[in-house]
Amino acid sequence: MAVMTPGFNNQFSKMKVTILAAMAGLFLLGCRSTEKVPTPVGEVDLGRYTGLWYDIASFPVRFQRGCHCTTAEYTLMPEGYVKVVNKCRKGGYNSEESGITGKAFPVKGASNTKLKVQFFWPFRADYWIVRLDKDYRWAVVSSPGKDYLWILSRTPQMEESIYQSIINDLSADGYDTGRLVKVPQECK
Repeated sequence: MAVMTPGFNNQFSKMKVTILAAMAGLFLLGCRSTEKVPTPVGEVDLGRYTGLWYDIASFPVRFQRGCHCTTAEYTLMPEGYVKVVNKCRKGGYNSEESGITGKAFPVKGASNTKLKVQFFWPFRADYWIVRLDKDYRWAVVSSPGKDYLWILSRTPQMEESIYQSIINDLSADGYDTGRLVKVPQECK
């Protein structure tokens, strides 16, 4: 017959709590990993994707706070990367335009649907093209965790019916579309 000391019961209880907490954490981690990750579009022709895009709506990010007339211009470079030039007018339509230049590198084996964007060496961020009009008139860019989202258009304005269709599709895919903020594009 085993004799249990008072300290043993206390240690055993702590161990049970620790094991239960670890199991709960693993369970929650397992649940999180089954969340729907954005699916990039099937394939992107970078030659057609290059050019000027207007930011129609996006999840607010610190570096775009107060921006009007936000654009992104992509140029395919002979070295195989995409030159990225982001511009906006901080504070209003008549404010001076400011911008930043970076590079986007296609992820191998992703048919140009996933890129790594770099504005400051050595940091790179995910850039996934998750929706793309067949005629390349609009696109939706996100990240694997769905914490970033940009709706882009070739024109400064997007038809409301197209915008609503995109919003409905993204909402059904688990995006919190209530976070989207339209970008003022009435630029001169």
